Amino acid sequence: MKKVILFLALFLSINLAKAKVDRPIAITGTPIEMLFPQGKSKALILSFDDGNVADKHLVKLMNDYGLIGTFHLNSNKLGTKDYLTKEEVKNLYKGHEVSGHTANHPGLTSLSKIDVIYEVVEDRKELERITGYPVRGMSYPFGNTNDFVVEAITGLGIEYARTVGDTYNFSMPTEYLKWQPTIHLFGKTNYIPNDTANDRRELKNFYQITSEFLNVKTLALFYVWGHSWEYEGPGNKWAEVEKFFKIISRNPDIYYTTQIGLVDYINAFKNLKFSVDKDLVTNLSSLTVFIKINGKAFTIEAGTTKQLN
Repeated sequence: MKKVILFLALFLSINLAKAKVDRPIAITGTPIEMLFPQGKSKALILSFDDGNVADKHLVKLMNDYGLIGTFHLNSNKLGTKDYLTKEEVKNLYKGHEVSGHTANHPGLTSLSKIDVIYEVVEDRKELERITGYPVRGMSYPFGNTNDFVVEAITGLGIEYARTVGDTYNFSMPTEYLKWQPTIHLFGKTNYIPNDTANDRRELKNFYQITSEFLNVKTLALFYVWGHSWEYEGPGNKWAEVEKFFKIISRNPDIYYTTQIGLVDYINAFKNLKFSVDKDLVTNLSSLTVFIKINGKAFTIEAGTTKQLN
């Protein structure tokens, strides 16, 4: 009897060992990397605030160079001195994104919760009436925000909100409602009146960061923000704007996007459904998503399930 039991135990141990060898090992630790559309590794966002009349020249330059932007507008200021009219807004920003900047441009951190809500909701409502599509993002007036403001705007249909806390790097956003850009257009030039030495340093630094972006090999988002009215007045600032646009435009390695366009794409990537072994993926979104696994790129068409091998 002992011999029979020992034989059975040996038989089972051998077969269990064989099963362990034959069974495929789940690759749950394999990282899945996001690529931008068309498998690109670089993305550019250009973002401008206020809706000043100088946007007309700025948008013309952007259109000339095939660039797209996100424009954050104060709806109650439209039609007043130095601001675009509501009729102009309807046509000017076609092909670009219109986003919120509050109705009246107050510092939100000093307001009550109900006033923060009013500023954001009323701005959304009027901009949506003008543009004819949902306005889903904003930038904070003066870049000012805190946890109280973020809590107040949560649930108001705002899916991202930009600060002015420049990172000077190309990282992806970690908190959509506290989105930090890479750098102000031309850095902090003209922040100190009549300080030409500072202006030269800041301009040199801005183009150095631009060059780093163009040469970086990892996934990189270059987010540049500013105001069109900054390029008016003395000096040849518009020529500098055009110089930058020429450097950054029509690059086959760059995904040119609005801010909400990138939000939608990141969300589509995050919502991909993978099998345990990562050999199958389902894309439930309406966007085609590009990914990389173990150095190999894959295209996951909208609404499909794909074998990854």
